[in-house]
Amino acid sequence: MFLSLNAFAQTGKIQGLITDKEGLYVPGANVFIESLKKGDISNFDGKFTIVAVPAGTHTIRITYLGFKDILQEVVVKENETTSVKIALVSESIQLDDVLITSYSLGSQSKALNTQKNNLNITNVVSTDQIGKFPDANIGDAVKRIPGITMQVDQGEARNIIIRGLSPQLNSVTLNGSRIPSAEGDNRNVQMDLIPSDMIQSIQVNKAVTPDMDADALGGSVNLITRTSPQSFRLSATAGSGVNTITNKRILNGSFLVGDRSKNRKFGWMISATINDNDFGSHDVEAEWTDEFAYTNDAGEEVEMEVNPYTNVFEERTYLVQRVRRSFSANFDYQINDDNNIYFKSMYNWRDDRENRFRLEHEILDAEDIGLGDFTITDNTPTMFPVEVKRQSKGGIDNDRNKNRRLEDQKMQNYTLGGNHVVGKLKIDWMSSYAKASEERLNERYAEFETEYSINNAISDTRFPLFTAVNSSDFNDLSSFEFGEITEENQYTEEKDFNAYVNFELPSDFFGHGDGFIKFGFRGRFKTKLRDNDFFEYDLEDAYPILSAIPTKDYSNPDYLAGSQYQAGLFADEEWLGALDLTNGETVSDEFLRANYNVKENVFASYVMTNQRLSDKLSVLVGVRLEHTKLTATGNNILDEDTLDGTLTEESSYSNLMPGLHFKYDVSDKTVVRFAWTNTLARPNYVDITPTLDVVTGDEEVFLGNPNLKPTTSMNFDVMAETYFENVGILSGGLFYKNIKDFTYTFQSETTTDAFGPGTTGFEVYQPLNGEKASIFGVELAIQRKLDFLPGFLKNFSVYANYTFLTSDANGIRNEDGEEREDIDLPNTTPNMLNASLGYADRKFNARLSGNFSDAYVDEIGGSEFDDRYYDKQFFLDFSTGYSINKNLSIYASVNNLTNQPLRYYQGESGRTMQMEYYGRRITFGLKYDLF
Repeated sequence: MFLSLNAFAQTGKIQGLITDKEGLYVPGANVFIESLKKGDISNFDGKFTIVAVPAGTHTIRITYLGFKDILQEVVVKENETTSVKIALVSESIQLDDVLITSYSLGSQSKALNTQKNNLNITNVVSTDQIGKFPDANIGDAVKRIPGITMQVDQGEARNIIIRGLSPQLNSVTLNGSRIPSAEGDNRNVQMDLIPSDMIQSIQVNKAVTPDMDADALGGSVNLITRTSPQSFRLSATAGSGVNTITNKRILNGSFLVGDRSKNRKFGWMISATINDNDFGSHDVEAEWTDEFAYTNDAGEEVEMEVNPYTNVFEERTYLVQRVRRSFSANFDYQINDDNNIYFKSMYNWRDDRENRFRLEHEILDAEDIGLGDFTITDNTPTMFPVEVKRQSKGGIDNDRNKNRRLEDQKMQNYTLGGNHVVGKLKIDWMSSYAKASEERLNERYAEFETEYSINNAISDTRFPLFTAVNSSDFNDLSSFEFGEITEENQYTEEKDFNAYVNFELPSDFFGHGDGFIKFGFRGRFKTKLRDNDFFEYDLEDAYPILSAIPTKDYSNPDYLAGSQYQAGLFADEEWLGALDLTNGETVSDEFLRANYNVKENVFASYVMTNQRLSDKLSVLVGVRLEHTKLTATGNNILDEDTLDGTLTEESSYSNLMPGLHFKYDVSDKTVVRFAWTNTLARPNYVDITPTLDVVTGDEEVFLGNPNLKPTTSMNFDVMAETYFENVGILSGGLFYKNIKDFTYTFQSETTTDAFGPGTTGFEVYQPLNGEKASIFGVELAIQRKLDFLPGFLKNFSVYANYTFLTSDANGIRNEDGEEREDIDLPNTTPNMLNASLGYADRKFNARLSGNFSDAYVDEIGGSEFDDRYYDKQFFLDFSTGYSINKNLSIYASVNNLTNQPLRYYQGESGRTMQMEYYGRRITFGLKYDLF
């Protein structure tokens, strides 16, 4: 074995910066000294560093996809740092008397060069690529990446699923710093909180290296913000639009400005964006059962098995206003050629105002149903009595809430870091503070209820429908009696402090050059708090019936789920917001279980080395150790509203995770990668909280599980990529995940009074670890400009990727304690497809984009009948733009041309549990860029 650390040579360093002709940074460029077999890859700030370079004159070669190689001589002096600045400029290439204009250095060119030169399996997407799609938030942009699908909320992509793994099993970072979650019962990062135009590029690491956080079972998404330019830059957009579901406006605007001081040492970049969207949704929900119960003439309860039918049915109308604001300020200072520090910050603030009007029907209990009260046709209940509730949801009347429930969400991140070179040693460090919070104050509900018999339209199970047997009952507001008026306050907060330091030394174990040894340490200190309360107000004497208060009719002949769904009249949201609610009665069972306090400290260290085994083959091998320490506090709740103190549990565990990556350069443009990695996912905070909640009225018991183990996965990946000279890619790969100790909610029934007198027969819900699961997948992708076609056809381009997944899960028990067979791991969608056809010439561009994800198990029930599925969905979007001049352009887009709803079903695809429609969103505006 050959070992060379260049310990005694007379050496210096080369510190370089690569930009394009506008002075913007160029990441992913390969900088190489062939005579020494030494080099580096420019980072996202366009910088590269080559250490331990012998004193003398050397020629560095810069290779970049889509451009001719650049050769530049550099004189290196002993114990000094030589600074180099290189600008990549477009050139015209003469071939056989045909003039071919080389391709401009767009952001996607930078992204693909970065992806090509990365050591591990990644997908990199740039702002240029993001801008070709009509995606307002980063979640909608991420769903275009191979192997990724998103769960939507109110029509916007929110929760990320990578390679079939649940959102809480993936990590999301901002400039390498973990983004905290404002979700109360899981670790999901709300991707729709971050505007897409605040991000410079998105890097999805599907095979993590030892120097990355290991809690990334599906993958790790790193969002990289814009950095200060080399010269003055100004960019601004202004636009508007309309939501077809409400015919209300959309407003958006953004600006970016940055510059560098005359001595080139201090750089700054400030950007801000705002999006004001007034929209809504039309929603139908249902629950299904195959049991029917009634009381016979002898007063005995009779239970019978029937064909599946809807026993709970709801119609909902949502009116939503989302105001998304984001502000970023980034600074850097080049102390000298060997040392620089930077500060990056982002503050996201979203107001989500919502009114919801819900018409709910639920079958009466068996004791309230007699023999003459129902009809069963062909073993299917088609007529029966129900309890009917009309519920209005709103908030207080002030300038912030505006009679709506206000969900005030904030996410802020502040990062201080530096890069240093001491002799041959590279050092980089970072410390960050991040906080996410969600506050919902004065959330109000007014509910009025009655009882009548309904006809259960069961012929089309995809569109379940209840209609009153006597139509006059539906709008008889005098029969709807006071049910409840409540007010709720919710607060969730997660704080995250991160710090790491990395050290890197050059090494050459096999005599082929360009290797390194890297090691480092990291600490992450997190606290998660949830503090809710709930009050009920006895206002029955003041408002005995619905007809005694102001109401609004929310029936809509254009209801997107179908004109057969008509909501009717509800308590007016302005009346609800103006109520003076004081001296309410605390309802403990509505919030005590949800409240908890968790502290989680993670300490990590790693060591790894990257070595060239030959001119074409390199290997990265290393190991990461993570130690996790937890303190979780929850409530001990008896008899629904009796708090019997708190329960606190401490736990800790350690995980040793080796990794191995091979990269083989078949040619300058073709790369094959293989990876063996080990990753983990920590349980949700609410699951590990030691809570006991006995809900006597519903005959249910909810248990936490402080003994939950983290989910671990051994991963195997192989990926081949061919890059086109005209800045494109063709790739294909296989991956396999062997997963242990995944978490699911176990449903069982008590056989004794274990949780107090009379608790026999109660349903018990508790998170447990399943035994093992596996995922196998295939990924294919192509991105190509069709410049080989004649005439105007050469201006077309294609972007497409397809992912196939299959999974298997073992150790999941049904409500009888028996292990279930042939069940998929939740959230593993078998087919995902992105495809778009684009056209672009010097002035005009247009793109039609489709996004498809197949149905998958979302939540495992007590039996196959109770499993909840997230249905397949296909979104079709269109965007276009026109350049008026070099700096000014106009744009327009239409989202969701297919009017795709969010849909869940129970057990089988025809059995709708939820279908929520959002309509189409049309936007247009101006964009100005000055370089």
